[in-house]
Amino acid sequence: MTFFWIKKQVNPNIPFDNQLLWTVIGLIVFGLIMVTSSSMAFNESDPFFYTQRELIQIGMSLFLMGITLYIPMQRWQQFGSVLLILSIIMLIVVLGIGSSINGASRWIPLGVFNFQPAELSKLSLFLFLAGYLARKSEEVQSGFWGFFKPMVVMAVLSILLLKQPDLGTVIVLFMVTIGILFIAGAQLWQFIAILLTGVGAVVCLILYESYRLTRLMTFLDPWQDATGAGYQLVASLMAIGNGGITGQGIGNSIFKLRYLPECHTDFIFSIISEEYGYIGVAALLLLLFFLTFKALAIGYRALNEGSQFSGYLACEIGIWFGFQTFVNVGVTSGMLPTKGLTLPFISYGGSSLIVMSIAVAILLRIDFEFRQQQTQARIRSIK
Repeated sequence: MTFFWIKKQVNPNIPFDNQLLWTVIGLIVFGLIMVTSSSMAFNESDPFFYTQRELIQIGMSLFLMGITLYIPMQRWQQFGSVLLILSIIMLIVVLGIGSSINGASRWIPLGVFNFQPAELSKLSLFLFLAGYLARKSEEVQSGFWGFFKPMVVMAVLSILLLKQPDLGTVIVLFMVTIGILFIAGAQLWQFIAILLTGVGAVVCLILYESYRLTRLMTFLDPWQDATGAGYQLVASLMAIGNGGITGQGIGNSIFKLRYLPECHTDFIFSIISEEYGYIGVAALLLLLFFLTFKALAIGYRALNEGSQFSGYLACEIGIWFGFQTFVNVGVTSGMLPTKGLTLPFISYGGSSLIVMSIAVAILLRIDFEFRQQQTQARIRSIK
């Protein structure tokens, strides 16, 4: 019944999913407004410094989206492994020549913005997984090795990411990987084993690095050291509380005046809460949920039509957007330990915006190809 409901929402006379497109454009525009609002106090000589950079990044994102729309899904399937190898090479390169910010070497300087290969590694792994599952779905469902092989690829990326270090991206890769393997029909005992392994690995990583253990202790009781290790989370919670139901109004945030670090990137949700309140936050989360739902719906429809590669990839993108939103909101509201993950299409960050925009263009392409098939089927039925 769900499939037929989704199928009825598709009008083959329209070449693309305009609801998905306008949702993303709305999020990007709102992100530009919030980046402007939250970053004006950072540079007194040029209050619009980050706005200008964000506009350039948006222009690049829209340009690459336009190019991506013309690439058939068959090409993505053919060259998914090549992109994965390129991502691995870039992750190795960034360890040697990457610029370091706050003790993490994650960025390759490109002038206009610093490119973060970790963002590209997400999309490249998801392309590889979709191609692998399209070829080996029966092997994944019936045996251990079919399940184990993609986990090895993910482990290689994870080791390189942890060298930066970037535990947040590793967690995203892990959750999307096990999520798509579950959709592909892997056996339950395999999930229990890999989840236990993953939890054990995260615990070991936390204990291995003292700063991660400090973050965990701070998460459990940020008020114990409110002016030290817990300062950022305390400031975030105070900003959210200051917003109330209706917010202080656009541009009227107090905590963006250098009281809340990273308020235009990872903690931009706190400023949104302060300026727009509960009502604004609820509206934003509904839009992000709708984006996740659209991606999963497109994937579900493609799988039912027999387009396994497109279906698995769309589902991966949906899980990615949904889980990253959950983590970002969870971190800023004190529900999860601090992790450096952007709020999709809202936070300042060229790499995240560009890669996620390409992912949305892929979703639009999957939907476009489905509509083409529907139109051709109608023409054949008339003949």
